[in-house]
Amino acid sequence: MIENIVTCKLNVDEELTIKKNSLRGGDGKRIAIVTGIHGDELEGQYVCYRLVKRITANMSALHGTVDIYPSVNPLGMESASRAVPITGTDMNKVFPGSDAGAFAEKIAKKLVEDIRGADLCVDIHSSNIFIREIPQVRIRAERKESLVQYAKMLNTDMVWIHESGAVGDGSLAETLNSENIPTLVVEMGVGQRIDLEYCEQLLRGIFNLMNKLGVWGVEEHGISHPMISTDGSVHVIHANGGGIFIPSVEHNNRIAKGSVIGEIVTPITGTVEQEIVAPVDGVIFSLREYPIVYEGSVIARMLSMEK
Repeated sequence: MIENIVTCKLNVDEELTIKKNSLRGGDGKRIAIVTGIHGDELEGQYVCYRLVKRITANMSALHGTVDIYPSVNPLGMESASRAVPITGTDMNKVFPGSDAGAFAEKIAKKLVEDIRGADLCVDIHSSNIFIREIPQVRIRAERKESLVQYAKMLNTDMVWIHESGAVGDGSLAETLNSENIPTLVVEMGVGQRIDLEYCEQLLRGIFNLMNKLGVWGVEEHGISHPMISTDGSVHVIHANGGGIFIPSVEHNNRIAKGSVIGEIVTPITGTVEQEIVAPVDGVIFSLREYPIVYEGSVIARMLSMEK
């Protein structure tokens, strides 16, 4: 059942309405699926489409409630903007929101109120246009003990435990976790694009999670066990100068220390300015997608596999 959770007045007598699809199949647990907090993160849209399609075709397998919030920042999506247009607000920094604030804060408050009482929430994000990420769950260090058990069910390649903005103060995840609603933040792919393979991988993980919680009656097979990380085992590789980054490897493959990850070249001189090599044996889980780089630009992140 499609429901309106909040309507806000805009300029020129327009209104902005945020909707959810509440799929109910019994008195079991309730799971919330949220995406579209950032307008340039599109993969969650496809995941929601596939999720609704599969559930509605098999309602007899649904033993609880799945609330799906596919577009929390529709103005950002319409303008291909990460932030809320005009105000430039990052919606993932205004939670728990306020009735007295701007419309982004009002939406945040109503969203939290609507999710409140759920047994678990999955907040789906994509990367920006610069870095491609393998499917991963990001968890704040202090939430590790309560969330890793659920994160392992989501069929991602990695669980990264560190203090990122996606899970920090002002985020939906931290707001809900502070209210004892376990909330997992998924990051995958690249901004303004949809990687169908990644989406299907996460979709299997969501159904697996639903099955383990008793919300979905069909067992999901072929679920992978993710790599578990802490900040101490992650190595971030930066550019020493500007140019064009030409990768030599694919991410999510294990490479040896000293292997060439790629080169930074200068077109006008035809020279290689920097050869990027792996500082450790490990797996690249973030790799530069946008080729233009400057001094300090992130080229890759590696999870060390050294013993």
